[in-house]
Amino acid sequence: MRYWHPFTEEAIEQIKRDGITKLVVLPLYPQFSISTSGSSLRLLESIFREDEYLVNMQHTVIPSWYQREGYINAMASLIEGELKKFKDPKNVMIFFSAHGVPLAYVEEAGDPYKAEMEECVDLIMEELEKRQVTNAYTLAYQSRVGPVEWLRPYTDETIIELGQRGVKSLLAVPISFVSEHIETLEEIDVEYKELALESGIREWGRVPALGCEPTFISDLADAVIESLPYVGAMAISNIEARQSLVPLGSVEELLAAYDTKRTELPPPVTVWEWGWTKSAETWNGRAAMLAVLALLILEVTTGKGFLHQWGILPLTH
Repeated sequence: MRYWHPFTEEAIEQIKRDGITKLVVLPLYPQFSISTSGSSLRLLESIFREDEYLVNMQHTVIPSWYQREGYINAMASLIEGELKKFKDPKNVMIFFSAHGVPLAYVEEAGDPYKAEMEECVDLIMEELEKRQVTNAYTLAYQSRVGPVEWLRPYTDETIIELGQRGVKSLLAVPISFVSEHIETLEEIDVEYKELALESGIREWGRVPALGCEPTFISDLADAVIESLPYVGAMAISNIEARQSLVPLGSVEELLAAYDTKRTELPPPVTVWEWGWTKSAETWNGRAAMLAVLALLILEVTTGKGFLHQWGILPLTH
């Protein structure tokens, strides 16, 4: 992983210890973006160039797999299952919420993320229609940080607008996440749910991340097996082709196709940002909670409140 154990570097060391000579790189991001899969490929590129063992490693990359039948079927099944939990499933708005990226990545750098995300949603809805599920749906983007413009529409603004339009039942679908983490468990389950209820939406549901869903896992295994003949081979010439498993290529070839500018990417989490920002509010809240806890411990251990200890209030017996 990029930001927790086992880190990419640790996995590479294990590959070398195991004597691996051929490699299939499968980023766990369904849609390709230079800020997600591309960022991971950048790291691999730098590691490969600096390591004598890896520099000639035969490998291929599966940069995106959102269009695979197993993935689409697994997502459709999860959505269909969650819809049945509502009082009136047919009147539930299906709300796809994807992780956002800076708008400049798409408009200036040529990031295919937005196009792949929209196609992915269309494919899932087509599969649902085959199952007689014809609910209204929409797509928005979450998790923006910093002052720059990100992909719109934003998830929080869209939730408010849906409430104003009279939508009463909403099913959130974390479309770009295959595992549970802070963007699903905190941002969607807590913050966006609270916002939805405040906006007049009465019923809220959320599709779980795919995790180890059997159809999904089996399809990922098939993707790797199907790519094996391409390990060490030339990349498919048409980088824009859309087949069951394309485009394939080496790390360098894919970065040359998708991330030619190699512009600096924003950090995954803003550690601190001054002003009336979500980052500042989060850290101020944490500091306040720690302060309250410290004062409570002080009062319990001494039998005196801090106002009494400081002489602001008189001691009573």
